[in-house]
Amino acid sequence: MRIASIDIFRALTMVLMIWVNDFWTLTDIPKWLKHATASEDYMGFSDIIFPLFLFIVGLSIPYAIENRLAKKESKTLIAKHIIIRSLSLLLIGFFMVNYETAYHENILIGKYFWGLLMALAVLLIWMNWKKSPIQKKWHVYFQTLGFSILVFLAVIYNGGSQGESWMKIHWWGILGLIGWAYVINGSIYLFSKGNITIIIILWIIFNLLSILNQTDKMIFENDSITLFSTLYTGTIPAFTTAGIVATLVFKKLSGTNIKWRFISLIGLGVIHIIYGVATRPYWGISKIQGTPSWLAICTGIGFLMFTILYYITDVKKQTSWAKIIAPAGTATLTCYMIPYLLYPIYAITDIKFPDMLSSSGLGLFISFIFSLLVVVFTGWLEQKKYKLKL
Repeated sequence: MRIASIDIFRALTMVLMIWVNDFWTLTDIPKWLKHATASEDYMGFSDIIFPLFLFIVGLSIPYAIENRLAKKESKTLIAKHIIIRSLSLLLIGFFMVNYETAYHENILIGKYFWGLLMALAVLLIWMNWKKSPIQKKWHVYFQTLGFSILVFLAVIYNGGSQGESWMKIHWWGILGLIGWAYVINGSIYLFSKGNITIIIILWIIFNLLSILNQTDKMIFENDSITLFSTLYTGTIPAFTTAGIVATLVFKKLSGTNIKWRFISLIGLGVIHIIYGVATRPYWGISKIQGTPSWLAICTGIGFLMFTILYYITDVKKQTSWAKIIAPAGTATLTCYMIPYLLYPIYAITDIKFPDMLSSSGLGLFISFIFSLLVVVFTGWLEQKKYKLKL
């Protein structure tokens, strides 16, 4: 069962993510659109996009797991799927983060060709070859080639300010953070049988961890478990838990007048935004620091956006307006990876465009058209049955 509002919410968020991720190519764009720096008590438009995607991951978890259970899959098999999917996200995120810190001069093939091969390897490994037009006998060869490329890239890697370091965890990257949020929330949802009380307790725990981390009372400060910092600092997985809560509220209230669904989620959204604004003097609003105020405001926006889209697309059945961006909601990873193929090619070929095309309002418009073209290309690939799947 697919919920139109969730797919469209995911598609909108992915289009905007590709757009804001392209801002590094632009100059003279408004500050309110850009990411805030680590030291700023501020939230730009770009700082809202990723939290919304984490929220959407949570919205999807109950439907995805219940669909598998309806097909008589065992909990062990579903748990295995959750773990493999999460490890895949962590692995891709790990390579992407190290691409950011790669030292061009000290890498055998240069930074940009390294990045191009990394993106190619991801395509080879995680392409859903079973549903592609490629003959089955070639599938294992493509995936083996992809893993071989990743090993090669790891061997030749040099990073840091002078090429002095090998690959390491600086942070997990967007995909890696999604992986951590997904594995903990998906696993607990699965083994709690979707018990809303347990999910709400989990949500409260993550919010408390976020507060403790911000107030320097965190008891888990230990280098040996830095690997798991995404979980014990609370903020990132809290967004996904909030998405699960939103879905469960809708499910629990399915037998009542639909207005109570909207009242409940709108109420949660408004309360979170008020709480975030009210606590700003204590913690500040910062994506990079992962403050509780940023968590609360973005969570509130997630509740409100889902409610609005559910009303438009699932109640009023108005979905035609989103047809052009639909592939970003159904082939999301494919859509996300395409720029990672294009940017290295852009750097390697040293293509230069007039400054006016990458500046101010015109630059923003062209950048947004670029994001739409990525989605259209994703849709074309999907029609040809080429789609990444974890």
